Amino acid sequence: MNPLKTSKMSHFRWVICGLLFLATTINYLDRQVLSLTWKDFIAPEFHWTDANYGKITAYFSVFYAIANLFAGKFIDWMGTKKGYLIAIFVWSVGACLHAGCGWAAMQWEGYDSVAQLGQLTGDAAVTIATVSMYLFLSCRMVLALGEAGNFPAAIKVTAEYFPKKDRAFATSIFNSGASVGALAAPATIPLLARVWGWEMAFIIIGVLGFIWMGLWMWFYEKPHRSRYVNQTELNYIEQDSDIAEVQDRTNIKEEKPIVFWKCFTFRQTWSFIVGKFMTDGVWWFFLFWAPAYFSDVYKYTSDSTMGILLIFTLYLIVTVFSIGGGYLPTYFVEKRGMNPYLGRMRAMLIFACFPLLGLFAQPLGAYSAWWPAILIGLLGAGHQAWSANLYSTIGDMFPKSTIGTITGIGTMAGGLASFAINYSSGEFFDWAASQGKAFSFLGFEGKPAAYMIVFCLCSVAYLVGWCIMKTLVPKYKPIVVE
Repeated sequence: MNPLKTSKMSHFRWVICGLLFLATTINYLDRQVLSLTWKDFIAPEFHWTDANYGKITAYFSVFYAIANLFAGKFIDWMGTKKGYLIAIFVWSVGACLHAGCGWAAMQWEGYDSVAQLGQLTGDAAVTIATVSMYLFLSCRMVLALGEAGNFPAAIKVTAEYFPKKDRAFATSIFNSGASVGALAAPATIPLLARVWGWEMAFIIIGVLGFIWMGLWMWFYEKPHRSRYVNQTELNYIEQDSDIAEVQDRTNIKEEKPIVFWKCFTFRQTWSFIVGKFMTDGVWWFFLFWAPAYFSDVYKYTSDSTMGILLIFTLYLIVTVFSIGGGYLPTYFVEKRGMNPYLGRMRAMLIFACFPLLGLFAQPLGAYSAWWPAILIGLLGAGHQAWSANLYSTIGDMFPKSTIGTITGIGTMAGGLASFAINYSSGEFFDWAASQGKAFSFLGFEGKPAAYMIVFCLCSVAYLVGWCIMKTLVPKYKPIVVE
């Protein structure tokens, strides 16, 4: 029997959620290729220091931030289907371009082979480090331009396909793709780099995006246009709207978007900006630096068995524990009778306490490297659960026509925070290493002391962010477009 002609609800919204999950997984796989290959494969070839890598991740973050400011508006203007396709096409091209950086550096400096680059010394080594850094940075900018469209598009699709009470759960599911991508990365990328070279690691992971594009073109349409969504499911999706209006698909009109500059006049916008600025940098720091941390402090390289197991365990914990974070506000709404915003803020306060575990990661690491892996994993799980609910506050407060724009603005703020923490961390780690025992903090010396300081800052950022958000928007107050 055709499900579209029965009263039994179809469940196509979860297929769409699965596609968002897959896109986010690919997104984070593409981001992780560099972090898992630079220390043990790329740095020896191009003579990179922590400062070189820190600059690449920092400027990637700031370009990503700027791109997000426009990506959200672009998604709202272009439409979800076309906008998402363009975004993933651009970032997949950018991912594949990384593979040519070695050849380009060789040509730029006039060497006969890439193998010669690793044998350089003195000024020649510094020059090739600088040239290759800017070549990789150029590719990262293309990657950032495309990846900026992922979350504005995904959050907009979630608002299209899920009622308010289910959005945090749906967001937590697709957002778990970030940790699944980070989970799959250490189990695959270092091995690809070891067997076929770091260049093929970028190409193989980059091609996955083109495969996703075919699936998106085949399956996605807005709910009221989709051949896979029956009337019962459509009524469920649109339960926050007037049901009589929903049942007549011909009367559905697009909401009028909020003018870009006017978005900044709302406290709700600034609340989201604060939430992203205070916490996104933490996630990106651990995403980009965790492999280097285990290599620097515990001497486990990214392609060693122990190094792979530590990173895999870290992101396994993130993945398993983060999905449930999206369900907690549903419990508060359905079982405790709270409105969606109040339930979400209550859940976010709980998840803001998880990062405090980061204070103990470095001290307990003196006993075993497994302690930092476990505690940073729980910190990351708290972040993902926090992030799922934070994104959902946009759908609670703003009309669907403006969700992409607000998401882009907030993600820009998160990118700026990531720029600050990654740039400063790279410089800080190099400086701390040069100081050795002359630099100490809480019993740690040199680079481990620097990691401890950054861990402390990351651990308290969420509670500070929550307090500011609650001050800006103490009560549920959705924005209505006149």
